[in-house]
Amino acid sequence: MKRVVIGLSGGVDSSVAAYVLQQQGYEVIGLFMKNWHDDSVTISNECPWLDDSNDAMLVAEKLGIPFQTVDLSEQYKERIVDYMFHEYKKGRTPNPDVLCNREIKFDVFMKIALELGADFVATGHYCRKGTIQKEGKDIYQLLSGVDGNKDQSYFLCQLSQEQLAKSLFPIGELTKPQVREIASELDLVTAEKKDSQGLCFIGKVKLPDFLQQQLKPKEGVIVEIPREQDIFNQVKTEFNSEEDKLAYLSRKIDYQIDYGKIVGKHQGAHYFTKGQRKGLAVGGTIEPLFVIDTDVSANVIYTGQGKEHPGLYKKALFVTNEELHWVREDLALNVGETMNVKARIRYRQALESAILHKVDSGLYVEFENPQSAITEGQFVAWYIGDELLGSGVIS
Repeated sequence: MKRVVIGLSGGVDSSVAAYVLQQQGYEVIGLFMKNWHDDSVTISNECPWLDDSNDAMLVAEKLGIPFQTVDLSEQYKERIVDYMFHEYKKGRTPNPDVLCNREIKFDVFMKIALELGADFVATGHYCRKGTIQKEGKDIYQLLSGVDGNKDQSYFLCQLSQEQLAKSLFPIGELTKPQVREIASELDLVTAEKKDSQGLCFIGKVKLPDFLQQQLKPKEGVIVEIPREQDIFNQVKTEFNSEEDKLAYLSRKIDYQIDYGKIVGKHQGAHYFTKGQRKGLAVGGTIEPLFVIDTDVSANVIYTGQGKEHPGLYKKALFVTNEELHWVREDLALNVGETMNVKARIRYRQALESAILHKVDSGLYVEFENPQSAITEGQFVAWYIGDELLGSGVIS
């Protein structure tokens, strides 16, 4: 029997994943990851990780599998929380869930599992793994989950071949309603439990509250840029090269306060992200205001009215070589090569047609249609069919 260590989170997905592995004949061990106990950062009086670890333990008891808790809070703080604060300070918007998978679940946690003699590590993600042979070598594929509504391949977009080789995704072939049904039939305590929201398993955290404890509030102005502003009408159509054109399409507009009018105040530009509508607390506009850019060094938030505001849209983005990652290393592009793909710039976004262009300094992703709120620090992931081939941090 092959041994599998599964990350039991106290949710319904990982509970059913453990059961499916048992049915497939694996020896299953459940581990709960404790990722947070820094009392200096009071997150909330509730203690969700305790409830979750209890639920995970009850599920393990019910299924008759060994169970223990591992404390990864030190590594989590170092690799996820500190990184997040660092990114927000720079005015970027990180994605802790993607990092959490790359750095914690499929790295720190995986190493612990392998030390316990595991052949594989499993999680309750809605995605699938494929294996193909190429030149006599096994190549692992990261495939979308069957449930299009819940597909979580995007969150695993930074995994490597080594990590995929040792991973299993037992519920990738199931839909969420099927998973709930199995949990009910087994009478698992997690059957009706709501899906967790909030930071990747720190629990019930509202991000602004969390950030305020590290990034001190600092008053600044909110500026509204009208859509008629000249900067949106100066459209360049002639370029010396394809790369020039891509650099132009993905450029960051350099907004100035005098391009618009001051409409309000805020408590820190680093709490806001492009495309955000809530939390601005500015009334009296015909259409709601959306954040079109933030300038953290000058502590200014630039906004525009309505979700069709031209400041929200761009046709291309850039990923530097340092932040470019291929799940399928064998398909990585060389300088000068292009690839037609489908891409998304956030979880649950519908896949959009795009072309990848490899250049000396990195990779451009050029979309067929303009994309709203392309946000620095977030991940872009690209697919062919239902296979995720690679990803990168939007720069």
